[in-house]
Amino acid sequence: MRAVLQRVSAASVTVDGKAVGALQLSSGAQGLVALVGVTHDDDESNARALADKIWGLRILDGDEDRPQASAADLGAPILVVSQFTLYADTAKGRRPSWNAAAPGPVAEPLVDAVVAALRDAGATVETGRFGAHMHVDIVNDGPVTIVLDV
Repeated sequence: MRAVLQRVSAASVTVDGKAVGALQLSSGAQGLVALVGVTHDDDESNARALADKIWGLRILDGDEDRPQASAADLGAPILVVSQFTLYADTAKGRRPSWNAAAPGPVAEPLVDAVVAALRDAGATVETGRFGAHMHVDIVNDGPVTIVLDV
């Protein structure tokens, strides 16, 4: 599994003009957006490992005692959006190949497993809508963007 993790000060997802997920952040607060891609050999253990990494990664602003904090430390909300394009292969020509991305029936339950593992850990999680054409609004804070592979 692969995720692009961004520290944000605002984020939302709309489908057909309707909000389906948004982070509710007070002024100055931070949250995370995780764009999650699944490949053919991923399984639930990968989903749990990715969720643990997202929840525990210290990329948020903390306080004097802990200048770098995790979403777990701060209870920061997380917006998870499925993103098969993370497995694009652009090695040949100008048209990406999506062969490395797992098909929907394989990928959707694993993205759901990431969300479930985050919620089981105590995270407040919002989501996009799997397979839909989504408009994702992200205000990257820092900017901080990290690619995670598990």
